Amino acid sequence: MMESDYSRRDFIRLLTLSSAVITIPGCGVFERERYAANIGIQLYTVRTAIEKNFDATIGKIADMGYVGVETYFLPEHIPLEAAARSLKEVGLEILGCHCNLPVGDDKTMTLKMAEAYESDRMIYHGWPQDDKYKNLDAITSTVELYNQISVSLKAEGLRFGLHNHWWEFEKADSYYPFYYLLENLDPEIFFEIDVYWAKTGGQDPVKVVSDFGRRAPLLHIKDGPAKKGEIGYQQVPAGEGVIDIPNIVKAGDKNIEWMIVEFDEYDQDIFAGVQKSYSYLTKNRLAKGKI
Repeated sequence: MMESDYSRRDFIRLLTLSSAVITIPGCGVFERERYAANIGIQLYTVRTAIEKNFDATIGKIADMGYVGVETYFLPEHIPLEAAARSLKEVGLEILGCHCNLPVGDDKTMTLKMAEAYESDRMIYHGWPQDDKYKNLDAITSTVELYNQISVSLKAEGLRFGLHNHWWEFEKADSYYPFYYLLENLDPEIFFEIDVYWAKTGGQDPVKVVSDFGRRAPLLHIKDGPAKKGEIGYQQVPAGEGVIDIPNIVKAGDKNIEWMIVEFDEYDQDIFAGVQKSYSYLTKNRLAKGKI
């Protein structure tokens, strides 16, 4: 009887220990895989190198392990179709395209980019700051325009998204522009949250990403002092500034489809900075790359 009881208790103890091993951080064999979004890069980051040699630049990006890229308006000497072909050849997915507000001639250009890159995400970059959010009348008209654009692009099989800088998260009149848009736009319009500029605008990017939830499948990841003015462009690789990237990722969880590395400016070797951001995000399992 005692031997039987002991065996039963021993079995339960071993079973409990085995279950614990599964959840021990760092136990690679048994640890459950945590969700991680793909890692991409906004090509504007390496614009100076692109101007000199597009193919060599994207080759370096691909070799680092980046999964995809987000496009910007390339220099005139780089044909759109050739760029798209080169990106495909090195295995870089086009996760989305930054575009001007797609109306009139700019809509025609947006459609050309979508066709060449075979991408259905068209993201209005939002630059520069103007009067579209200055008061309730202006933002009401902007909401109407954005909704019309979304319907127009949807008819072409495309999705319309919005990217922020700092002013979209600063109070204008009686509201915060991006929060007003979140509440009033057609739900099919998505957001690309630049977490650095959101903090520069005075918001907690962890809360912003949580608040926007499924509406924000794309995050721009940059780091630095997150202060307005010239100091805000003294940017550093991810993990070396004030941005709480781990908690941002926790807040977004499976809503985040792409973590997109970007530098507006960097006063050192840009490829070294891009590599450091990649290493920080992937080694800490905050994003998923190919290496």
